[in-house]
Amino acid sequence: MRNPIHPPVPGSDAAELVQRRALAGHERLETLRLGMPEGEGIVGLRRLVRESWQRSANLHANPDVAEAPLALDRDELEEYRRQHPLAAIMPVIKKLLVQPSHDSGLLVAVGDDVGRLLWVDGDPVMQRRAEGMMFVAGADWSEASVGTSAPGTALALDRSIQISGAEHFKRSVHPWSCTAVPFHDPDSGAVLGVVDITGTETAVAPHTLSLVEATVAAAQAQLRIERLTMAAAVREKPRRRSAATTSGQALYRNSLQLLGRDQALLSIEGRTVSLSARHSEILAILSSQPEGLSADDLCAQLYPGDGSSVTLRAEMVRLRKVLQELSPDAVPESRPYRLPVELLPDSGQVLNCLQRGAHRIALEIYKGAVLPRSEAPGVVQLRERVGHLLREALLTDGSVDSLLKYAELPEAKYDVDLRLAVLRLLPPRSPKRAAVVADLERIETDLTA
Repeated sequence: MRNPIHPPVPGSDAAELVQRRALAGHERLETLRLGMPEGEGIVGLRRLVRESWQRSANLHANPDVAEAPLALDRDELEEYRRQHPLAAIMPVIKKLLVQPSHDSGLLVAVGDDVGRLLWVDGDPVMQRRAEGMMFVAGADWSEASVGTSAPGTALALDRSIQISGAEHFKRSVHPWSCTAVPFHDPDSGAVLGVVDITGTETAVAPHTLSLVEATVAAAQAQLRIERLTMAAAVREKPRRRSAATTSGQALYRNSLQLLGRDQALLSIEGRTVSLSARHSEILAILSSQPEGLSADDLCAQLYPGDGSSVTLRAEMVRLRKVLQELSPDAVPESRPYRLPVELLPDSGQVLNCLQRGAHRIALEIYKGAVLPRSEAPGVVQLRERVGHLLREALLTDGSVDSLLKYAELPEAKYDVDLRLAVLRLLPPRSPKRAAVVADLERIETDLTA
């Protein structure tokens, strides 16, 4: 059985056959883009490539546009790279991958968790060639933008991926092959980005994947060491804490955990605190509104009915005290109310994954509804948006296992349409059908009662 991660060995008869079939498949891409069932007739592709093509078509990626879109201009890119946790591990990447790649016909790219390339280095000749398809720092190489590629598909599936030649969705990328490995936060396990090698056929050799995986493992360990070193420096020299935390800011992604919990967990620069229900609501709203909100607008999103600006000011005073102890840099500003630091809420991670077609990762992140007991209008709106988009993505493109996992969530307890979708996907003699039918009978009984 062919390994779903690796394409056939470059130069072999099997590899040439796969390329011919992939090129033939491109002649039928229009059936996928139009959502026609004939798209299933594309044969000869590895399953993960065929499924990626389908996601790419659903996301309206265009295989005939030669260049990837530029997502970050020069100034935005420099600032974003400086603050990103992956900046701390670039010396490891350069030593183990970039330096050996010079004059080797290979490029090394490091991207963020949504597929934007932050660093691209390696063979100078190949760099100039890659500019023709905008494989450059600042470009968006997610599946939603360019379709199937190793960086975008590795992020969509959260696994190591190799894509060879015509397996790429975008036709301008057919002369290239690539290997990519997701980079996970060594503490939380969250996806921070992706490390990719792109070039000739050697970019998808089996030893290339082993090399990239080993490099990512070394870089993750280095990031963990950097964090421990920074934390030790803070403990030993409390009076110099401000300078130490400033230098360590780029080692973390400041986060807010809202899913499936009534009281949010806020993590700033590696320190975590549990918030009150009201403070959880305030930060949930402000983290989704980076431009800030006026006092009246925040009241409207925070309090059902008529909110009091006096009550809001009192809550903000208490919240500022909590954040002052956690990190002075995180204290909210006023006029308008806004957060001076970027927070990555887990609800936002789910939405980002859904936007790029990675519904499996979205489901893994999704631990339940956003602050399920909150009645704050802004939180209710966010909760409904995240839940609705996740459900629709799974009903549209979810596997049986994904749908069954979603069915275990409290909000899906009485979801008849979801279970009917599972029955449509299951083979007639599948042993899983009995449990789904029993679940539908239970729902009917409960609703009748």
